[in-house]
Amino acid sequence: MAETAKHGATPLEGDGKRILLILGTPKAGSLCHALGDAFAQGARSEGHVVRLLKLGEMQFDPVLREGYDQSQTLEPDLLEAQRQIHWAEHLVFVYPVWWGGLPALLKGFFDRVFLPGFAFRYRNQGQLWDKLLTGRTADLLVTLDTPRWYFRWIYGAPAHRQMVRTILGFCGIKTRRLTEFSPVRPSSEEQRQTWLRKAETLGTRC
Repeated sequence: MAETAKHGATPLEGDGKRILLILGTPKAGSLCHALGDAFAQGARSEGHVVRLLKLGEMQFDPVLREGYDQSQTLEPDLLEAQRQIHWAEHLVFVYPVWWGGLPALLKGFFDRVFLPGFAFRYRNQGQLWDKLLTGRTADLLVTLDTPRWYFRWIYGAPAHRQMVRTILGFCGIKTRRLTEFSPVRPSSEEQRQTWLRKAETLGTRC
């Protein structure tokens, strides 16, 4: 659920930038959760307002069952997510790369939430479209088991291109920073603590 959906504004909210942090992994207690917490701590220390969506705790069908041919009723958690996205000035996505792409839960979230009329609008029967989320920016905090150089130069970084260009960019959201934390599997505790400090620093630079 959204952190503010049940409890309203948190006492940590300040008067800075409105930030929505979206944890795009179904795995509880993961490195992504720790990175998200560190980023939020850094941002709040600078007076920014941080709200949180944990996709793994939300209740929704991640399958867009009829494409755009039929309307699929949005669950309450997805309606709340749309309200939070409209509220936010800056979005922070924290997620792992699995099989070179986005986790199915995160992709399903985009399929169900970033709908025509909310995130974009096609112009009549032509190929052009309006970007309805223009004006927002994004940070991406991404974990990988693959070394960064191999993911970029051998695989072509497909997950990054999908997020930056064909999802966020398509809807008008400008990715400000993409930060990789890699490789995770062989990393030491010391390395992970360094990553957490880096995430906190990124939060202070919103």
